[in-house]
Parts: sequence; structure tokens; C-alpha cells
Amino acid sequence: MDRFPNAPDVDFHSPLDLSKAAAAVLDAEGRVSGWGSSAQRLLGHSPEEVLGQPAARLLAATPGQRLPTLCKLCQGHRPRSTVLDLCCRDGRTLRAAVTFGPLAHRGAAATVVVAADLDTLRGWEAQLAMLQGLATESAVGLTIFDTDMRVVWGNVSTDLELAGIAQYIGRPAADLFPEGEFISRHHPPDEDQIMEHVLTTGEPITGMHYRGRAPADPVREHVWSCSYHRLVDARGELLGLFEESLDITDRYRAQERLSLLVRAGKRIGASLDVRRTAAELADVAVPQLADEVLVDLPPAVIEGRQPPTGSAPGHSLLRMHGRTPEEFRTTPVSYPPSSPQAQSLATSRPVVDASPSRAPGRTGSAAPHSCLFVPLLTRNGVLGLATFRRSNNPDRFGPEEQTLAVELAERAAVGIDNARRYTSQHAAALVLQRSLLPQHLPEQSAAEVAYRYLPADSRVGVGGDWFDLIPLSGARVGLTVGDVVGHGMHAAATMGRLRATVRTLALLDLDPAELLTRLDGLVAQDSEPAADDGLGDETLGVTCLYAIYDPVSGRCVWASAGHPPPIVADASGSVSLSALAPGPPLGLGGLPYENVELSLSNGSVVAFFTDGVVEDRYTDIDSGIDRLAHVLTWQRCPLEELCDRAVSARPPGPQTDDATLLLIRTRRLGADRVADLELPPDPAMVAHARTDTERQLTDWGLADLSFSAALVVSELVTNSIRYASGPVMLRLIKDRSLLCEVSDNAHTAPHLRRARRDDEGGRGLFLVAQMSQRWGTRYTASGKTIWAELALP
Repeated sequence: MDRFPNAPDVDFHSPLDLSKAAAAVLDAEGRVSGWGSSAQRLLGHSPEEVLGQPAARLLAATPGQRLPTLCKLCQGHRPRSTVLDLCCRDGRTLRAAVTFGPLAHRGAAATVVVAADLDTLRGWEAQLAMLQGLATESAVGLTIFDTDMRVVWGNVSTDLELAGIAQYIGRPAADLFPEGEFISRHHPPDEDQIMEHVLTTGEPITGMHYRGRAPADPVREHVWSCSYHRLVDARGELLGLFEESLDITDRYRAQERLSLLVRAGKRIGASLDVRRTAAELADVAVPQLADEVLVDLPPAVIEGRQPPTGSAPGHSLLRMHGRTPEEFRTTPVSYPPSSPQAQSLATSRPVVDASPSRAPGRTGSAAPHSCLFVPLLTRNGVLGLATFRRSNNPDRFGPEEQTLAVELAERAAVGIDNARRYTSQHAAALVLQRSLLPQHLPEQSAAEVAYRYLPADSRVGVGGDWFDLIPLSGARVGLTVGDVVGHGMHAAATMGRLRATVRTLALLDLDPAELLTRLDGLVAQDSEPAADDGLGDETLGVTCLYAIYDPVSGRCVWASAGHPPPIVADASGSVSLSALAPGPPLGLGGLPYENVELSLSNGSVVAFFTDGVVEDRYTDIDSGIDRLAHVLTWQRCPLEELCDRAVSARPPGPQTDDATLLLIRTRRLGADRVADLELPPDPAMVAHARTDTERQLTDWGLADLSFSAALVVSELVTNSIRYASGPVMLRLIKDRSLLCEVSDNAHTAPHLRRARRDDEGGRGLFLVAQMSQRWGTRYTASGKTIWAELALP
């Protein structure tokens, strides 16, 4: 069965061959004496119609055409050919190629005439010319192999002919290019396997890319596109196969350069890190363009600062060499003014060095034979130098490769400059954020405290997490954590403003819900853009949690503005998530904030945290909260150890958000450090309050404070009895200072003023302010409390 039923028949016989052409015989008078069946097929005349007739009757008289006489054509002693117009039986005129050849027949002169359609002859001649061109002039290399895969023939365009085809005749195909290799992926890499496959199956293999060095040009590496076809004769017998190859080195390298540029566009500058960008340049360029890539930068650029100006080219640079940031090493290097490196930096143009072994700062064991120095240019000038070295590839850097290297260097320069700018801004934002966060937490007696702040991955940027511990009156402490959505300088600055605002409002002794309500109004005002500067939304999405813990009562009150509630581990070891229902994030308004109150036993651990501690790209927030709650089951461990456990429990890898964790272990002030006294609203009770104060201070060993404390207590109790209508409560607390608190049911607070010489009153609060460290007023649901702190001797 024919494997190619639609393929045209190929016949290499000439149309004038006697086996195919129309043939006739003319006698000496030019009459037809012989008429073959082939002549009848060509012109349609039967033998009866033409035998004995003058042959001239078969010639068509074309206007303007001079017909040669048959006698002259028949009288030659050698074959003569011409083109004649012949008459067909159906009236058509056939333009034919006619050959006249003398014939001796029994002593009588005769002529054999052979004719064929002229167009058919021209087509056959074109086929011969094509074959001749393939064999002698075509750029396509043709090589014929026998069934043993040995060379039989090669045309003059093949590299074998250029190297002398005779010495390869009869040799195996594997001997032709012993160091070459197929770089196509969809076929066997071995040429013998490919040829065996074609011989066995008859299936042609086309478009194979082969890389190697031609025998006629052993220095330069070439790439060919090869195809293999099986050869069979007319009987279907296997003759061998032939290979057609086309040198596509220039096209292949152009495609490689284009693909390299596409790869460079995706990879170079993808990170905001100077070292990683330099490594990306090396990873893209090696080994396709160079065997090694070095990047020389000033130390200021690596550190994220502005490159120095006015220095000599090539002076005090750091060389980075390696394929990955982990492998990168930095080596100081300087170039003399006469070096090609300095020339490239000074002229801002690429320079090719044909003798790089003499170049300063050479690293590596293999000596390069060709180097290309390309300056790293930005808008502000020269940023550094990129060196492309070749040691394994014997080809020197050509014009196209220099252009490609310049393009890669430009991309790398943009990436390095962006990384430098980002590093500078990130460092500034990190310094700003750390300066706005507490450098150390104040000493207090209400709770033991430990904290961790972990910034996000440097590629993400500085975030807006904050935390704080604020000492309040009555030995209480305010605890807060918050988060500003976003990263960068604006998030850090917003965080600083909010932390300062929370501290200011906390010192007013506001309860948590009231504090968040006021903070919400301030954030809403800040989020209204004053101009179309695009910064109005920076404060949207702010979350905050604020809590107040009282070590005297063990009472803790907190409220949340969109922030995760705290996790509590009591002294018995049970862990629970607070029932706090978070209100809306700050700045949205419209919904109230509610207080949640909880009584904490002595030694309870409370975890305040931001979502970066419990949420990441791999797990949801519920799983993170369960993970943190499990850590808190070890609540008897030191707080610092608990912090480390909580941090190490986070998933490894780059973190996309800041993480802030604040742990407190509660303390209770015992009854021996707190004294309460309820007084009726009678002015005579002032002396009683003073006497009890002096007695209590003597019991505490603070007799030296008796006079000052009694004076402060008498003034505060006098004011409360004078202006309040109900009982007055006096509380003394021995803490890091002596705390004196007087509570009543009035909501009006006294004001400090400077009394004139003739005023009868107004000097009491002035004396309190002079004799105490701090004093103030806080409001409660039933009235107010005036407090004063006296330093312990």
C-alpha cells in the first residue's frame, strides 16, 4: 500500500526520451514513412491519415513566423532541435520541441523525428535546474546515508563538502559532529536513535535543533535545523535516508536574546533588595550570555543611601559575585584610571576587554578570555558597573550581545535604584516606628509585663502596629494594642499619632468605651481629606483595644474597636477567649462601644495581640487564636518564655504583617497595703480622717509622711464634705508611692487657682499640688474621685 497516496509521481526521464516522446520517420522527400502510437497520442492523427503525406502538412502557419524547411532539418548529419507549431487533428495548435536525427535505412536516407509538448519539456528542465541548484547552490545542506547510517553523498552546501566530503564517505553519522548535541526536547537526544527510528517506521522527523561545531568552522558554535526522511526506490526497496539541514545560528541566537529579554523583564527588579537584584541579573545572564556576572556598587548604594558624587570612577567599590543572595560575597575593589572599567564608568559606555587577565580585581579560578564592562546608569548618573565574563564560551562579545548586555544592565540599574530607594525609605520608616513605640515600659505594681514586636518582611514594608502600658491613678494601669491597616511611612506616622492620642485620653481617666468613642471621633476627622492628595484613607481601617486593670479589686474592664479580643488564662490554668463583642473600627462611627468587665485572680495571664500574631497567608485567624491559646496553657512559665513560645509557634517564612504581642500577669494588692474609711458628711470628720491617716502611716512605717499626708487628706476631705451631699470615702494605698483618694457623689471637680491675699479660701488645692507628685480627678458612675500621690521617703 502506498504510504503517500496523494503525493505526485516523480519521473526523471526527459519528455524527449524515446520511451515517452512522439516519434515519426520521414523519407528523403519529407514524406511521413513511419508514425508511432505515441505520435498519434500527441497530435491525434491516425497512421492512415499521415502515412505517405508530406510532413509539411502537419506544420501550423503562424502569422509572422518564418518556418524552416524540412529539407534543411532532415539533411543534417547530426541531430538538430527546434521549436515548431504542429497541427492537431482536433484543430488545436501544439507548440512542441522537435528533434531531427539522421537515420540510415537500407541505403536510403531517412530522418527520425521526436516531438514533445514544449511546456512539459520546460517543466522537466526546471526540475533538473532545481535539483542542480540544491546540489550546488542551495543553503540547505543535503546528506544521504545508506541503511547502515553511513555517509553516501553530500551537496556542496553541507559543512561536510566544505571540509572535504571525500574523507567522510562511508563513515558513520556519529563521526560527523562528535561534540554536538540535539537541543530539541521532544525526540531522543542521540542521532543514531533518530535515524534508526526513521529507517524503521518511515515516519519523518523534522525541525530538530542540533548544536555543535562544523568541521569547516571548528571555532564558532552553530545551530542547525535538521530533518530526516527515508529513501525507497520505485519498487519500495529501502535505500537509506537523507538529512536536510539549515544553519539557523543567527536566527536561533536572536530568539534566545529575545527570550532572555522576556525573562529579564519578569525577573530582574522583581524584589526590592539590592543584593537580590544583582543576583537576579547574574541568574538571567548566566550561562546564555556570559559565564560569570559581577556587579560593582558603592557601599552607600548597598546600604540604601544616595551614591557619592564627585569621586573618581572605580574608586572604593564593593564587588558582588554569586548566583543567589545567599552565595553573594562582597570584595572591595578599585580600578586605576587607565583600566577599561574606569573608562566605562567615565564615558558611560560599554567597553570590551580582549585581555581581561590583566584586569584588576579578577576573581575565580578560570581565567576569562573576554570581558564586557557595562555601566549601571540611572537618571541621576552612574550607579555602578556590571561585568560580563566568558571563560567557557570561546566566542567574543559581538555587537548584538553588547546591545543585549546594555539592555540587561539598564533593567538591573532601575531595579537596584528602586531597591536602594526602598531600603532608604524602609529604614527611615522603621526608625520612625521604633521611635514611636515604647522604648521601655514604666515600672508599676499592677502586673508583670512582657512584649514582642515583630515587623513584617522587609519587602512588605513597615506596618502600623502599636502597644502601650499607661500608669493610671489608684495603682491602676491602662493597656492598649492597635493596628493601622497598610504599610509604610504614613502607617507608621498614623500609628504614632494614635498612640499619643490614646495615652492623652487615658490620662484623663476615661473608661475604655468612652476613650474609644472620643478616639473614633478624632480618627473620623483625620480621615476627611483636606485636599486631593490621596492621603485621606490612610487612617481608615484602624483597630484598637483598650483595657484598665485595677490591682486593688482585681477588676479589668476593656472595650474593642474592631480588634481581636484578649485571651485569658486564669491561675488554675484554664484558657478562654473573652466574650468581648468588638465594635466597629475607628473612624467609621455610627455604633457604640461597650465595656466588658471581668474579675481576674492573682497570677492570671492575659494576652493582648494584633492579627499578625494569629493570622497569616496559610492559616485563618481562628486557627491562629487556638494556637496562641494552646501556648497560654503554659501560663506558669515566665512571661518572656511564653512570648518566645508564641512567636516560635507562628508559621515559618516571610510574614506579610506586623505582629505585636503584649502579655501581662496580674497582681493583687493585699489588704495590708490598702486602707478604706467611710466618713459621713460632717465637718467634724476632717479631724477623724487626719488622725486615722497618721495612725495608718505609722503602721506602714511611713511616719515621716504623716504631716504631709494628713494635710493633703484634710484638704481633700474638707472639699468633699463641703460640696457633696452623701458620704465620703477615703482610701490610702501603699504602692511605689503613697496614694490618697477621696470619693464622693458630686460630679463637679475643684479647680486649682492662686488665691489673693484677702481671699478666705482657695488655698487648699494649691497646698495639695505643692505637697504631692501628682494629683487629679477621675469620674465614676456614682460621682468622682480626687487623688494625690506622695513620694515615699
